[in-house]
Amino acid sequence: MELLHEILLALFALAALLLLLLVLAAHVTANMSTSRGNEEKYFLTSTGEKDPSPSLHDPFSRELSVVIPAYNEELRIPLMLDEAMQYLENRQKKDPSFTYEVIVVNDGSKDQTTEVALQYTREYGPDKVRVMTLVKNRGKGGAVRMGAMICRGKLILMADADGATKFSDIEKAESALRDLSPKPDNMAICCGSRAHLEKASIAQRSVFRTFLMYGFHFLVWFFCVRGIKDTQCGFKLFTREAALKTFSSLHVERWAFDVELLYIAQCFKIPIAEVAVNWTEIEGSKLVPFWSWLQMGRDLIFIRLRYLTGAWKLEPPRKTD
Repeated sequence: MELLHEILLALFALAALLLLLLVLAAHVTANMSTSRGNEEKYFLTSTGEKDPSPSLHDPFSRELSVVIPAYNEELRIPLMLDEAMQYLENRQKKDPSFTYEVIVVNDGSKDQTTEVALQYTREYGPDKVRVMTLVKNRGKGGAVRMGAMICRGKLILMADADGATKFSDIEKAESALRDLSPKPDNMAICCGSRAHLEKASIAQRSVFRTFLMYGFHFLVWFFCVRGIKDTQCGFKLFTREAALKTFSSLHVERWAFDVELLYIAQCFKIPIAEVAVNWTEIEGSKLVPFWSWLQMGRDLIFIRLRYLTGAWKLEPPRKTD
């Protein structure tokens, strides 16, 4: 009995030590640079000239901004842009007062992503399709944040470059935003959701991948976000005010950035809607099943610890360079 007591004490001490080391690791590695380099303060025009970027802090001058993060997407982004531009152009023809911009953020790609995107700038004009090229790869979250902070839209949509979500589903998201009430300071967010497709996808997944998926969902619920069935869908619509409030505090630049974004929104009590979207699996995903899930799991734990220890704070929006 005495031996068992000593073993339990030793296990408790080991667990406490591991927790302390985890907290220290989260705190020490918390510093992240979200500032822009000089080359990242401009858009590239179709002729290769530099056009200074606006700021999310400024009043809106377009009805809609679409932010598309792209890393080595020269093969997949044309299909997405074709669909998006066709929808947006048709909508503008029906309603001339509707104005928009599409911002492609090239996240340090090693292929011809920028050149492919600039073809659309030449076709539709630099006021409608704008291309920003980051000096180095930041990760999807870093690219979305960079794009969001230079938007001109009253509403801001983030959409993946693979075109997995049907673009016209933005109408569902807009309707859900309108239905949210009240909207404190006009802040609201709508998340596209693939939760209705989960049963079918489980049938096609291996047991191991299904285990990883449920493990990730549990960590999201336990550490960060509750009440949202699908935090990772890349189709999210923000009011300009909500985008400024959330992206100003965003730190995570890799795959788990969606979770921190929604965690920030819930901390600020920003209302969030969720709508089912049409979604199709597209080949060429940059997500490596095991290692990406492992990295996201670590980031989820660190998100919570860093806010708890004060290493990260919910920042008021500030206009910087």
